[in-house]
Amino acid sequence: MTSQFSLLREQRFRPFFFSQLLGAFNDNVFKTVLITLLVFHGLKTSDADYRILATALPAIFILPFLICSATAGQLADKFEKSMLMRRIKLFEIAIMLLASLGFYLDHLTLLTTALFLMGVHSSLFGPVKYAYLPQHLSQEELIGGNAMVETATFLAILLGQIIGVALALHTQHALLASLVTIGIALAGYWASLSIPNSPAGASDLKLNWHPIQATWENLKWAKQNKKTGLALLAISWFWFYGATLLAQFPAFAKDSLGADQTVFILLLAIFSCGIGLGSLLCEKLSKRKIQLGLVVFGALGIALFGIDLYLSSHQYARPDSASLNYLQFLAKLSNLRLLLDIALIGLFGGFYVVPLYAYLQAKVDKSHQARIIASNNILNALFMVLSGLLSIGLFKLGLSIAALFLVTALLHSLLFVGLCLHQPHAIQALLRWLGSWFARR
Repeated sequence: MTSQFSLLREQRFRPFFFSQLLGAFNDNVFKTVLITLLVFHGLKTSDADYRILATALPAIFILPFLICSATAGQLADKFEKSMLMRRIKLFEIAIMLLASLGFYLDHLTLLTTALFLMGVHSSLFGPVKYAYLPQHLSQEELIGGNAMVETATFLAILLGQIIGVALALHTQHALLASLVTIGIALAGYWASLSIPNSPAGASDLKLNWHPIQATWENLKWAKQNKKTGLALLAISWFWFYGATLLAQFPAFAKDSLGADQTVFILLLAIFSCGIGLGSLLCEKLSKRKIQLGLVVFGALGIALFGIDLYLSSHQYARPDSASLNYLQFLAKLSNLRLLLDIALIGLFGGFYVVPLYAYLQAKVDKSHQARIIASNNILNALFMVLSGLLSIGLFKLGLSIAALFLVTALLHSLLFVGLCLHQPHAIQALLRWLGSWFARR
């Protein structure tokens, strides 16, 4: 019986894993280079406020998930998946060639267009990615396979941002950014060449090119199964919570902690590693089974440490200037509680989200798998937009970043309590999982 790490030795998983990892990595390298160049070098922005543009760019990347995901899900169900992945990777190479032209011309419009197209690329790849796994992994392997994918995603975010900043601040940023992003795209395509054949789940599907109508049809199908619908909403809430934290880390480091960009990277690293570790532990904690009790355990941990994140962070007075680097920040023992809270939110987030993805892949009919994942991507994007709107609204009311953390944790707690009252089997699942775990001790 294979483990999550031994899957990397197998042809059915390894090429797919590296292909999707490199795609997520390229997304974050390119986005970070673009935003950093905009803030520090200006690009050709005319009289536009770079702060507004830097805030708008992530929305430009997310927009294609709302427009293209329904079509992407249909394509992934109708056609053979390894062929689709290779074509999507060729599209990525073309986008990076366009981006390299934008880097050399120092042209914001070209680079923004490339960013939008990378959003299209990612929205096309997502449904294929998650529908591929249940075709090549047994149900006992789905937890481990999804854990590897989620770990890779958050490490790609972390490393992509670190490398993106380094490339953007280099004197030869245009050349280096072009070489790196094109090189990553080529490596991703090379990995995709070895992905095994993955037959279509619904080859006779008639494509509906109307995105709103197609999305509504998918959501109606999911609504017929209450558990599937709840899983979709639960996953989207995870991205709401994660987007809220990640979006505030730069300003939190500077304005609340009195620190520089190295502390922002530290916060991002702690959170990403927490999610990665939590994801990888899921296989052991669940005994290779889809344990919804682990999801409830993860939700409970997020609530507790989310509230404690407020308690550990609201003590900071607004500094006159940002000066502390990560070594100076770590030297203060009082800061370790805050870092531990962020790490544990990530850890319990891994416990929470991995079994949910595995549940969707195992329980949804093969003919609808990619379309349901596409609908999930749309909901994820909407929830991330709502996260940004909530943050803006609370800031306009005069609340601090620490208060935003508290409001988000309290919302999460209310939803958790509501779920337990509406679905008593959730608590029963938690108790069964805890009982089975302690019985082995």
